[in-house]
Amino acid sequence: MKHPKTKARDFTWQTTFSVLMYLFMYLPIFVLAFYSFNTSPYSAGWQGFTLKWYQQLLQDSRILTALQNSLVVAVCAVIISAVLGTLMAVGLGRYRFPGKTIYRGISYLPMIVPDIAIAVATLVFLATFAIPLSLWTIVAAHIVFCLAYVGIVVTARLAKLDPHLEEAALDLGATPLQAFVKVLLPQLMPGIVAGCLLAFVLSLDDFLISSFTAGSGINTLPMEIFSRIRTGVKPDINALSVILIIISGCVAFLAEYIRDRGEKENS
Repeated sequence: MKHPKTKARDFTWQTTFSVLMYLFMYLPIFVLAFYSFNTSPYSAGWQGFTLKWYQQLLQDSRILTALQNSLVVAVCAVIISAVLGTLMAVGLGRYRFPGKTIYRGISYLPMIVPDIAIAVATLVFLATFAIPLSLWTIVAAHIVFCLAYVGIVVTARLAKLDPHLEEAALDLGATPLQAFVKVLLPQLMPGIVAGCLLAFVLSLDDFLISSFTAGSGINTLPMEIFSRIRTGVKPDINALSVILIIISGCVAFLAEYIRDRGEKENS
């Protein structure tokens, strides 16, 4: 049994280490948020508190257009990925067929492959078939990795469900489609929603794949931010980054809450 003083020392060391790690991870974000309220157009020194950089964002037509493009891409990619990813997860989880293990590995490969490889591969594919680059080619490219993320979250949810419920529905006269829609799909919904929220954040924040597959004159929000910081980081970009961090954090928290609530209801 440890002496109380030893426990106190261990607790102090662990607490100190945890605080240092959180500072290392989040201090740059706090500094970014702090300077987004700086009156000075430069981040070198503090000259007073202001909200004008946040107000300026609402009047910036380029930012609003880029935001609209990002939302269109993210929403379209997530909707398509939700349908395909759910069907893929159910097919891999409930059915047996030749090459299932290989297909499972290939399905989740976009989560491992570097974004630059996906971007180049997509661009080469589009060029081979002479498909002109546009906003919809970005959507198609985003579906590739959104599909994998939705699929793996739904698969994790599916693995915790009782398969006998579907069998009972079939025994009671339901068709396979009715058993899927009325029995399995409602139980999968927390996983589907959580996977969609995760995929939405990843799509909204993506820069590399979007920049390779965007048509002429098409900008997403990350692309617009990157084009502006080449001449230096201004307070309006700081403000925009803070907004994106808050939105991403809220969506991630909501996704985790829905997933955790679904697990508790299932247990």
